[in-house]
Amino acid sequence: MVMKDLRNVRIDYNLDSLTETDVRKNPQEQLINWMDTAIDKKIPEPTAFCLSTIKHDLTVSSRIVLAKEIEDTGLIFYTNYNSAKGLDIAKNGSGSAVFFWAELQRQVRIEGELEKIPCIQSDSYYSMRPLDSKIGAWASPQSEIIADRTVLENNFKKYKEKFSKSDPGRPSFWGGIKLSFKTIEFWQGRQNRLHDRIKYRKKNEGWDIIRLAP
Repeated sequence: MVMKDLRNVRIDYNLDSLTETDVRKNPQEQLINWMDTAIDKKIPEPTAFCLSTIKHDLTVSSRIVLAKEIEDTGLIFYTNYNSAKGLDIAKNGSGSAVFFWAELQRQVRIEGELEKIPCIQSDSYYSMRPLDSKIGAWASPQSEIIADRTVLENNFKKYKEKFSKSDPGRPSFWGGIKLSFKTIEFWQGRQNRLHDRIKYRKKNEGWDIIRLAP
């Protein structure tokens, strides 16, 4: 197999621009604005982002998860608390997130602290999930080594039968995590690699808005 020359793979960005006067007064409003645009433009998986956590040996682990809520103070996703990322978060709360909407030539980077949300909030979201998704939360021992796929299929069948006559409640090991907004950077691709980078930095009860060189 002959690998293609990656050095010649490039695209010039020219869809939009971003200035200090364009952005909203706080990062939550700006993130919602860009998220709504991605959804309206029917970008595939518009809520998907790369979540990075710190492992016990201080190395970094990353994976794609889905954002489910955007609050004034942070971004919320849901997971198995016993998963690899859940165990990382329990030991070290620092984390980061990256959204990338290639079709819009936009990126958002978030850094902050990760923590569990209140149980009542997790219950509320879990109750909205489709039945099979609820059962899936019970059936998957997330991040554990399993012999083969039949383990998952058998688990799913077992819990499907168990909850055939009642709605499954939320497992105690499954729920929401919030990544707090400490810094958020909004990146808009521009021509000649002179991209726009506008960053919000937490300052007391407000935000500093600064421009970074690309």
